[in-house]
Amino acid sequence: MNSAAVQDSILCGVMDRWKSGIDAHEPQQVASCFTEDAIFQGLRPYVVGRQGVAEYYASQPLGLTADYQVLETRQLAGDVLLGYLGVDFSFTDRPTIRVTLGVVLRRVADEWLIVHYQVSKLD
Repeated sequence: MNSAAVQDSILCGVMDRWKSGIDAHEPQQVASCFTEDAIFQGLRPYVVGRQGVAEYYASQPLGLTADYQVLETRQLAGDVLLGYLGVDFSFTDRPTIRVTLGVVLRRVADEWLIVHYQVSKLD
């Protein structure tokens, strides 16, 4: 596997877990994809840490789903990876929100986790 494929595989592994937690409305599962000190910027003021991430996703409506597409990946260091994604957040009762998402992943022990999460809504 070439390095771009490895980077995409790592990013998709983390983002698939993230998506699964969102789709199942399991905020603690989503939060487990983040480091304990992660900086998280959704579409509201930022929070730091897993608890804030869990509270953010607990406040989201039932039926919310996320579909993502990897746009770019970059290996910043041996244990640090940058991902840039397009994400569609779909709801049962309102229009889909399309955003871009930048994440920085860090390998902690043998697990890749999100250390920085930044959503941008471009319209």
